[in-house]
Amino acid sequence: MIRRSLLILAMLACAWPAFAVNPDEVLADPALEARARALSAQLRCMVCQNQSIDDSNAELAKDLRLLVRERLENGDSDDAVIDYVVSRYGEFVLLKPRFETKTLILWGAPLLLFLAGASVMVVSARRRTGKEVGTNLTPEEQARLDAVLSEDEQSRR
Repeated sequence: MIRRSLLILAMLACAWPAFAVNPDEVLADPALEARARALSAQLRCMVCQNQSIDDSNAELAKDLRLLVRERLENGDSDDAVIDYVVSRYGEFVLLKPRFETKTLILWGAPLLLFLAGASVMVVSARRRTGKEVGTNLTPEEQARLDAVLSEDEQSRR
């Protein structure tokens, strides 16, 4: 009984994104619908912010899905639809930002942080090599150590 319940819940969880696009939104032309779904997957839901409008159930996401479909039905190209949505909502609406001068830091930051971290690791490793670890024992410490070790060896016999 529990296994069945868990299986049903898992199946529903996997199918959850399918509930985002309502049947009344689907275009009659399968080619246009495929383009609309592809474009919707590239656009961020402004309410959820971590989901595409294709996956979101928010009203704004629904409005954006309808807008995308309307623009496609009017004959706009994919780029024209994306440009139109970006002109209305800004670059933040794109899940994958465009590679432009103003987004250069966004695209280059991971590489720069990786190189900085690698440099710190190399410099740190070079400083450690050649350094002595610890210090030599004084004669008194060596004598005490020898006495303890000899006592331990005698107690084992």
